[in-house]
Amino acid sequence: MCNRIVMGNSLLFISFFIFSLGLLEAQKAPAVYVFGDSLVDVGNNNYLSLSIEKAILPRYGIDFPTKKPTGRFSNGKNAADLIAEKLGLPTSPPYLSLVSKVHNNKNVSFLGGVNFASGGAGIFNGSDESFGQSIPLTKQVDYYSQVHGQLIQQIGASTLEKHLSKSIFIVVIGGNDIFGYFDSKDLQKKSTPQQYVDSMASTLKVQLQRLYNNGAKKFEIAGLGAIGCCPAYRLKNKTDCVSEANYLSVKYNEALQSMLKEWQLENKDISYSYFDTYASIQDLIHNPTSYGFANVKAACCGLGELNAQFPCLPISSVCSNRQDHIFWIHSILRRQLLASSWMKFLMDLQNTHLLLIWNSYWPSELANQLVLCNNLFIFVCGVTRYQTTIE
Repeated sequence: MCNRIVMGNSLLFISFFIFSLGLLEAQKAPAVYVFGDSLVDVGNNNYLSLSIEKAILPRYGIDFPTKKPTGRFSNGKNAADLIAEKLGLPTSPPYLSLVSKVHNNKNVSFLGGVNFASGGAGIFNGSDESFGQSIPLTKQVDYYSQVHGQLIQQIGASTLEKHLSKSIFIVVIGGNDIFGYFDSKDLQKKSTPQQYVDSMASTLKVQLQRLYNNGAKKFEIAGLGAIGCCPAYRLKNKTDCVSEANYLSVKYNEALQSMLKEWQLENKDISYSYFDTYASIQDLIHNPTSYGFANVKAACCGLGELNAQFPCLPISSVCSNRQDHIFWIHSILRRQLLASSWMKFLMDLQNTHLLLIWNSYWPSELANQLVLCNNLFIFVCGVTRYQTTIE
């Protein structure tokens, strides 16, 4: 096991791609292009003027080098940061930050990688796009298509094709769609759990194909973790994991793996790696002392039972030792926030119940670093526990 002093602060899948590529091949990657939700968002939501789904309050970034909130839904670095570090590359900047610079007549480059991820995003567009709360996956891929067109004009189609064929395309998304189904009676009436996750996988396939059609060849795709074990869901079930939510994660992961195999057969020149997030996080939850954890149920930052009744706010308590907890923060109350101002929200805290889950997998720095260490150990030793690579 890795030295506990070497701490990362990233999210759960921080290096699910590294050991699938091989050291020499990974080092040759010229860029990383990131798509997904809050697990890999490095600040795009900061540029959404209407969004309240932003990691800009104190506590966020408490362990980041600057000690300030950065738009990352983490106490420090996230998966996108550590992936770049391991490749010897700078973190791919948020797409909307680059757009902002262009509008201010500053020179920018998309060749070094771009992060399109957005906190609260889903495979389905949902209501977030209409409310301006996040950038759904379809829109993220739209933005990438625009970047692709601009790069063709800048360096030519042939040069760009070579560049993108060596680059890594990371996709971490799906949790918000599962939350949406689990907490919506209307969605449950329209589709069975199997129908819903199959639709998620087929919709994701369309977007992956769009990326492939625009030059992507190497994909790193994460499955969903044990959503029912996050603090907010434990709170609903007397601190135990919610099996129904975990069931949805499992069924989606099965549908995702089946889709990826089919998709690879249809496109012979792609390679992809699937990371079994579910098994990885369950390993930490069921064997906490082996990894140095003291608390696998509560969030480090929050209010109420399990620090999960209300989100991480300036008035929230923060655990004294963030290395003790698997979870850094629990889920946020999206519907309540959408319906009221921040002031009214704070005044109504004592009368508020969990209405709609946003996202759960914001692990503590130690949880993230241990998964990274385990993956690097696998990477170095050639043993694969949670990784499936298809070439």
